[in-house]
Amino acid sequence: MTRLIAAVLRDEGFRVLAKTTGSRPVMINPDGTEAEIIRHGRPSILEAKKILKVAKHQNAQAVVMELMGILPESIYVESVRMLKPHMLVITNVRHDHGAQMGTTKEAIASCFASAIPEDGVVFVLDNEFFPVYRAVSEQRKSRLIEVQRESQPPLTGDDRANKSLFAFADDIHLTMAVSEHLGLNREKAHRAMARALPDFGSLKVWVKEKDFPDKKWFFVSAFGANDPQSTREIFSIDTVRTLLEGRRVIGLLNFREDRGDRTIQWIEALEKDEFPELDRLVLLGHHAVAARRKLKTVPKDKIQVLTKHSPAEIIQRLSQQERNDTVLIGMGNMKGAGKAFVDLWEETGRRYGI
Repeated sequence: MTRLIAAVLRDEGFRVLAKTTGSRPVMINPDGTEAEIIRHGRPSILEAKKILKVAKHQNAQAVVMELMGILPESIYVESVRMLKPHMLVITNVRHDHGAQMGTTKEAIASCFASAIPEDGVVFVLDNEFFPVYRAVSEQRKSRLIEVQRESQPPLTGDDRANKSLFAFADDIHLTMAVSEHLGLNREKAHRAMARALPDFGSLKVWVKEKDFPDKKWFFVSAFGANDPQSTREIFSIDTVRTLLEGRRVIGLLNFREDRGDRTIQWIEALEKDEFPELDRLVLLGHHAVAARRKLKTVPKDKIQVLTKHSPAEIIQRLSQQERNDTVLIGMGNMKGAGKAFVDLWEETGRRYGI
């Protein structure tokens, strides 16, 4: 979302500085070049102050930034007291950071509502609307715009579009709403989004035929989706769904040591059989052994724990066990093994489809 809005504004001639966390924290300069943000210590909302100083130094006319706060108090301080944005985009409500935000969508929405600025404009999808948004917007004299989920504009062959961005139509709808609110040309904005450089952790697919006689291996990186609900949406994308049909599907689930709550989410989702497409499941990361013990309804012969193997060793081992065309889909978290797999696939595979 941050990348899309920044791309649209930059295409209109504005000097834009953007900061996105995504799969890794990155600052996007007015000329479109990127610089990874090196953090010394834990992430902090005070990082926003540093970004504003850089924006001033670069004479930026607009700043597009992801909020970092999790607790409602920190969200309020970061947005309302520090940044004071003219516009706020609330993308979606997902069950994540349960210990800080709560375990219901209503509670999470209340946390997000803490970010609503004074005398600003707030964009929220109609299917993600919660009454608390209207109540807080009225209290802070901000204008609330409910964005309709209209049909997705088609991509043209001349756009040289990055189709992975357009897999997530909700982001397109919200960015279009921001663009139209600013009076920008709709078609021009759409072309700018199509040319936007994707996040390192964005949805990507590779194919590898070498070293796999008489069969193809497809590698899908959905690590950046993080939580089960967002990952489920990726499985439902037409391109991915078509890719999975008629092929063996192996889920590569990477757990993050500092996100035990997310590990629990994944265990619950797998216990409810929310990913029936998976023929096998490989568990990686700090919680892999414990997660295997917790998975009672998933047949044990479908689960492997391979925490002591490199990405290349894991692929080699799996390829020896599978005789048919196979899709290996990375899920869970980008940090650690997820990044290592993406680096390997980028180096050894050929980009496919998306």
